[in-house]
Amino acid sequence: MVYKAHRLAAVVVASLVLLFAIPDCVSGLVLPTQTEQRPFFFRHSCPRTPSSPPSSFEMTSKRFPKLKNDLLLRAARGEKTERAPVWIMRQAGRYLPEYRKVRAQHDFFEICRTPELATEVTLQPINRFDGLLDAAIIFSDILIVPQALGLEVEMVPGHGPQIPHPLVTPKDLDRLTEKVDVHKELQYLFDAITMTRHALNGRVPLIGFVGGPWTLMSYMVEGSSTKQWAKVKTWIFKYPEASHDLLQKITDVCVDLLVGQARAGAQMLQVFDSWSGELSPRDFEEFALYYLTQIADRVKSELGVDAVPMTVFAKNSWYALEALSTSGYDVVSLDWTQSPTYARSVTKGRVTMQGNLDPNVLLAGQDVVVEETETMVKEFYSGDKSTRYIANLGHGIMQNVPVENVEAFLKTVHRVSRQIVKGDSGEDEVDASA
Repeated sequence: MVYKAHRLAAVVVASLVLLFAIPDCVSGLVLPTQTEQRPFFFRHSCPRTPSSPPSSFEMTSKRFPKLKNDLLLRAARGEKTERAPVWIMRQAGRYLPEYRKVRAQHDFFEICRTPELATEVTLQPINRFDGLLDAAIIFSDILIVPQALGLEVEMVPGHGPQIPHPLVTPKDLDRLTEKVDVHKELQYLFDAITMTRHALNGRVPLIGFVGGPWTLMSYMVEGSSTKQWAKVKTWIFKYPEASHDLLQKITDVCVDLLVGQARAGAQMLQVFDSWSGELSPRDFEEFALYYLTQIADRVKSELGVDAVPMTVFAKNSWYALEALSTSGYDVVSLDWTQSPTYARSVTKGRVTMQGNLDPNVLLAGQDVVVEETETMVKEFYSGDKSTRYIANLGHGIMQNVPVENVEAFLKTVHRVSRQIVKGDSGEDEVDASA
């Protein structure tokens, strides 16, 4: 009888949670710790680990509002779309006056670590460009991974992210946390994702992300952004074994973090390896591609039937486009140094292409923005209505871009891609529910 009473009470509680699944009640729920990962040795024979059983949190997540605009997800999966979906890397950020208001009152990482603030900032571009953006991307930062590993990271005004005590020699690896529990160290991100999914109310899908292992290692060794890469390249040539140990440790955290984001409500995932283009083709394969491929394989394996589309962005790695097209990702994001024609010839429809307007174009007049965007969209399609394509910039938006130019970019993508795909004028098409 006691057992039955407990079961009845559990059912009642679960029902109430599902009935009143709003941000305030789900943000404090905790995911179960991920299963232990065995060492990864072969790129295409990644060890499989069983997915954790669904928790009450995950069951509650199934009560998310119904998605009204799935254009991005369909494009990522290679399905037919009425036009090209469009979003912007760093779309929630300093170019928005409403973001600057929040930032004036809160530290950058305070916003990242406060689900209510992260949700507010994530929704700012969705609200401002209502009906024009086809995705939200959670407000966070790739450097929360080094933080979880035990390194201090500061956001210094005018200088960007700084790691005051970077890794200098392999002995410094002892300073890192041996096994990171992302649900203990980074639960705030999962809470923010769940809260944001509810706040979006199904308007657009939500994207989660991490930095690529090579880019994160570069920050951890260099201590900040750099133009010479001398310290991190010294590591891979002088300490190759220690470099792989560090990259593997970072990869393990990234896998757990991406899986956790998907289970918290992210409907698509992106890996930003923004500095991988500083590697030679051979070094890229060994120190970047190996770990990027591992991430895609392991994340999809752990999520199983609940796997979400994944995007890889390896900036300036044009020489690796063929390899990236077969690395397990659904979408390959392109920077502006690769022409759409070249990308089409290499990817051959195996993946969805994303990009790739030069962010600096948005600093020009609106007539230039419209002209350059039209050219980009037309070249990606190149007369083929079935082209797998997501419009975006070739990197993150810059802080001094006029918001009017952003709107012009988004509206042009809508209009031109609809003209190509459906053959109509597209002049009245401004909503994202098409």
